[in-house]
Amino acid sequence: MYKVIEPRTNAEWERYYQLRWEVLRKPFQRPRGSEQDAYDQVGQHRMVVDSKGQALAVGRLHFNSPTEGQIRFMASAPERRGEGLGVAIVEALEKLAREQGAKHIIINSRDNTLGFYLRCGYELTEEADTVRRPQAEHQLRKPLTEANKITYRPNWCQELQQTWHREIPITEAMGIRIDQYTGREITLSAPLSRNINVHQSMFAGSIYSLATLTCWGLLHLQLKERDLSGGIVLADGQIEYRKPLKNEPYAISHMNKLEGEFAPLREGQNAHLTLTAEVFDEDKVVAEFIGKFVVLAPRD
Repeated sequence: MYKVIEPRTNAEWERYYQLRWEVLRKPFQRPRGSEQDAYDQVGQHRMVVDSKGQALAVGRLHFNSPTEGQIRFMASAPERRGEGLGVAIVEALEKLAREQGAKHIIINSRDNTLGFYLRCGYELTEEADTVRRPQAEHQLRKPLTEANKITYRPNWCQELQQTWHREIPITEAMGIRIDQYTGREITLSAPLSRNINVHQSMFAGSIYSLATLTCWGLLHLQLKERDLSGGIVLADGQIEYRKPLKNEPYAISHMNKLEGEFAPLREGQNAHLTLTAEVFDEDKVVAEFIGKFVVLAPRD
C-alpha cells in the first residue's frame, strides 16, 4: 500500500528530488539541479511513498495569482505507472488549491502525458506545435467547481451517478453519490440522515446497498477503461457487519481486491469477477462486503 505525504525530512526531500530528476530531466541529459526552480521555496509539495518510504510519485502546486494555481513537476516511477499514483498526487494538489481559494488550475504537458490530464478533467487551452518542436508543451486548464471534485474521469462518474438516480430511484432517495475515482479506486458515500434507523445508526440494508453499488460502480468504470461492454449482474453477495454505523458513512473498493479477469469478454464469453468493498464510519471499517459478479458478454 502507499500513502501521500508532504516531504519534510532531508531524506524525504532527497527521494523527492531524485525521482523528479530521474523521470523529468535525466532522459534529456539534464544535470542534477535542473529539476528544481525558484518556485520550490513557495510551492506546496506532495509525494506518494510506499511502506518503506520510497518515492513513487511527486508533484508541486504553486500560485500564479490568488485564484490561479499551477501544478508542475509531476513524475511517477516508470515501473509503477498505471496504479493510480499520479491521480493521487493530482487529487492532493487540487484539494490544496481548493482550500486556498483557487478558481482554476493550469498544467503544462508534453504529448506523452496529455491523455492523462485530459482524463483528469483538464481541457486543452493552448496546443503546442510538437511536430516542429517535439519537447514543446501544451497548456491545459481546469476550473475548480463543486461538480468536478472527482479527480479522474469526472464526466464518466457524473454520467454513472445520473444513471443510478434515473434507473434506480432509491439511490437518489438514499443520497448515494460518487465522491472520488482514481482509475484504481472508487469511493461512494450516503448521508446518515437519509438512512437512519430507530437506533440512530444506519440501516443494514442501506449499508449493503452502498457496498454493492461501490463494487458495481468500479466494475462499470473499469469496463469503460478497457473499452469493453457487458451487463454487470450480482450473482452472490456476502457482508459482515462489525459494528453499528453512527456517523457519515462511505465505502471504498480498490482494484487490488479484484479476483478474476475481464479478458473473456473479448472472446464473447462472460467474465466472472469477485470484488470487495469496505464500509467506513469515519476511519474505522464497520462492514466488509464480498460480491461475486458476472459480466454478461453482449450478444449479437
